[in-house]
Amino acid sequence: MQKVYFMIYDMGAGHRSTANALREVIEQQKLPWEVKIVEVFKEVFNQSINHYIYNELILKKKWAKLINDPFLVPLFKQQIRLRHANWRHQLQKYWREHQPDLVVSLLPLVNRVLYESLQAELPNTPFVTSITDFADCPPNFWIERQEQFLICPSERTVKQAQACGYSEQRIFQTSGVVIHPRFNEPASCDNRSTEKQRLGLDPNLPTGLVIFGSYGSKEMIEIAKRLEQSSLNLQLIYICGRNEQLATELRNIPSRLPKYIEGFTKQIPYYMDLCDFFIGKPGSVGISEAIARKLPVITECNNRTTLFQERASADWLAENEFGIVVENFRDINKAVAELIQPENFSRYRANVEADKNQAVFEVVETLEKILASSLSVAPSLNLDMQEKLSLKV
Repeated sequence: MQKVYFMIYDMGAGHRSTANALREVIEQQKLPWEVKIVEVFKEVFNQSINHYIYNELILKKKWAKLINDPFLVPLFKQQIRLRHANWRHQLQKYWREHQPDLVVSLLPLVNRVLYESLQAELPNTPFVTSITDFADCPPNFWIERQEQFLICPSERTVKQAQACGYSEQRIFQTSGVVIHPRFNEPASCDNRSTEKQRLGLDPNLPTGLVIFGSYGSKEMIEIAKRLEQSSLNLQLIYICGRNEQLATELRNIPSRLPKYIEGFTKQIPYYMDLCDFFIGKPGSVGISEAIARKLPVITECNNRTTLFQERASADWLAENEFGIVVENFRDINKAVAELIQPENFSRYRANVEADKNQAVFEVVETLEKILASSLSVAPSLNLDMQEKLSLKV
């Protein structure tokens, strides 16, 4: 059994969901791998304060200014540089004890120390960074100038990698960001009308799904109130994640519109199949899941409340006409009215139906071939090696 290590952190849910998706496909294909998902900050660095700040303040309370502030981000990067030597020592000890055959990073900011520690301890073990955003946020966010493999979910990330000096042999593009394979499965309910009625909803009304990740967001309250005050005739399903206070507040809002409120659930595809469109933050995984279930998307993008690493997702959405991007969710009524207008909805729906995201399978195929090749992360790969890998996914 070969040991494949996925390095993540639990700041937001996207990194773990990506790792779980890849592990699911690995198990489905019965690959002879021992897969370990490592929460690097908690399990190696013995730190968790960053998780509280990100999940409880930035995500739940929408204090995006903490991460968007032009002074705070460089300060955070400076802290990483100051801890580099200590973290490298801890990682080398970890690699020495665990002896992985392949290390895959699914997180930003610490790829330099992950790579350098692995090179120092196990120089023949390949290191791969699989980017989970639609663009890098240079400098030193996802892409570091080092001899490793990069898996890129967009043309934009490919160009950024090339600009950093990566050769064609070390860059592999997929058809999108990794999402769980269940989002590519057939519809999970046979009769939408019956299922809507079971939830207390009208089978004939346009239905929107409102999700802001696994921790919810207070913006869902503003969206609910504005849609209630509109003249629109529709209904909404709210998924609040691990935010019971949010669910309670939504239930207490006087409602003109039919609504159904759910907390944390693993049945997201089921709820998506009951809906006609999606409203949420521009997280790369969330909007990709919605598009995979053929839902046009309404999201927000601005320099104040949108996390800097998520703005590329909004750009990607708009460029491909998969939905509508508003500057602020204060404009949600106008956006929904525009989206559900029959001619517009048909166009957006056709665009999302045409998108075929197979990234989770493509990444596993790429990793399988890298691992099977027994290549080290050498400074360059010759053409014979490139042909041997056949890594065009």
